Amino acid sequence: MKEIFTYKYDDLFNPTLSALHKLGGSGSIEEIEEQVAVILKLTDKQENEIHRGNRTKLSYRLAWARNYLKRYGILENSSHGIWALTEKGLKTKSVDKEDVKRKSKSSDNNDHHKQKLETEEWSNFDGSEIQKLVWQEELITLLKKIPAAAFERLCQRLLRELGFQNVEVTGRSNDGGIDGKGILRLGGVLSFHVIFQAKRYKGSVSPSIVRDFRGAMVGRADKGLIITTGTFTREAKREASRDGATPIDIIDGSDLTEKLKELKLGIELELVEKINIKYDWFKTL
Repeated sequence: MKEIFTYKYDDLFNPTLSALHKLGGSGSIEEIEEQVAVILKLTDKQENEIHRGNRTKLSYRLAWARNYLKRYGILENSSHGIWALTEKGLKTKSVDKEDVKRKSKSSDNNDHHKQKLETEEWSNFDGSEIQKLVWQEELITLLKKIPAAAFERLCQRLLRELGFQNVEVTGRSNDGGIDGKGILRLGGVLSFHVIFQAKRYKGSVSPSIVRDFRGAMVGRADKGLIITTGTFTREAKREASRDGATPIDIIDGSDLTEKLKELKLGIELELVEKINIKYDWFKTL
């Protein structure tokens, strides 16, 4: 099958840099992806072409681009997933991609952990974000294989763990995609009636799906929620938050896996001791 998104990770160095400058020097991964899509004038098909699991090629290759630029010294990231330009990055408008790759690969000779790229190149990374992509893809693949009823029960459990009450799975046919409902209470005073759609999806959720769901929920709830193993197109995201329309919140596959990790639902966290040898210390003996 012919590839639609043809940009490689190193083609995305300068678009990533430009995106962060446009965002004022910092931004979330989602904001960076949206800006890069605008800068490159990507079509919906290019933006949403799947790499593996629910991860788009744009998202996957941008992750590698960010890690290279971080090693190059012009990007940094926080534990909250926010990426920002360093002092050097704020002064840099464009980079030579061969220079970035060369200096990034030689920046840490003591790190022998290697990850293989689609391009069959090897690079030295601490790998935190890349490792995240790996376990998320594995979990998404698993979620897409479980029965539809089991996925609905998982969403029910997730909402209960997040503080929803009276969560029911209805799953009635010809109900506009409504799979369940629940009540979210805030501070024991305010309550919102929420209906949700649990969508095991391989590709991207389109704006028409969001519109149909909104039409089905009119007069039945205060808010709507769509949970999917897939992704949402840029237009679907806009449709979900369109001014004057009933608000619909969205949880894509990446958000879903993070919530399952946070709540330890089907995921076990293992702390691994890492030993770093201080080579310079031994030179002082």
